[in-house]
Amino acid sequence: MNSNSKNEKLNQPQILKLDDDFSLIKRFIDGDDSTFRLLVQRHQEKVRNIIYLTLSQSDVVDDLAQEVFITVHKNLKNFRFESQFTTWLYRITVNKCKDYLRKKNVRKIFVPIKEADEKPEYTSSTETDDITKIVKEAIAKLPYKLRIPLLLKDIEGFSYQEIAETINCEMGTVKSRIFRAREGLKKILQPIESELM
Repeated sequence: MNSNSKNEKLNQPQILKLDDDFSLIKRFIDGDDSTFRLLVQRHQEKVRNIIYLTLSQSDVVDDLAQEVFITVHKNLKNFRFESQFTTWLYRITVNKCKDYLRKKNVRKIFVPIKEADEKPEYTSSTETDDITKIVKEAIAKLPYKLRIPLLLKDIEGFSYQEIAETINCEMGTVKSRIFRAREGLKKILQPIESELM
């Protein structure tokens, strides 16, 4: 066996990995509907988190997540494999959130994921709760177009390139919006900074 054959065999498991997104999508396109369930299981929590962080309304998370995956199911056969599946999926998720906000004409703040499991509001407030509330109120004052890039960068840990692809704009615009969002938060929080110290 020559060295080329050995290299091909070594590379095959990576190329033929059946559990990566692209492989699952190809199998779905080829008629294996069961692979869609695997895609949903893999990405549903991330989709739900983005919706929750964007809207801060737990009562709409499941409905919107379902709408996201219905849209994905309808359009998956047209997926072009030009970007990561997650970029395409999160773009759909962000657009569903925008549509929801447009239809309901609401501007809600996002809540960090960890707060979903915190104690109910009727219990005694702690200093941490007060700071979290102040920061949430500050974020609520940011325009939606600044809030989403900030959320994707600082909460979800996306790269600038991933954010640009997700919200469909130039990377320079993404950087500018994140900078403006952070500066906006500083200005909003500055008058009460002494209270937080």
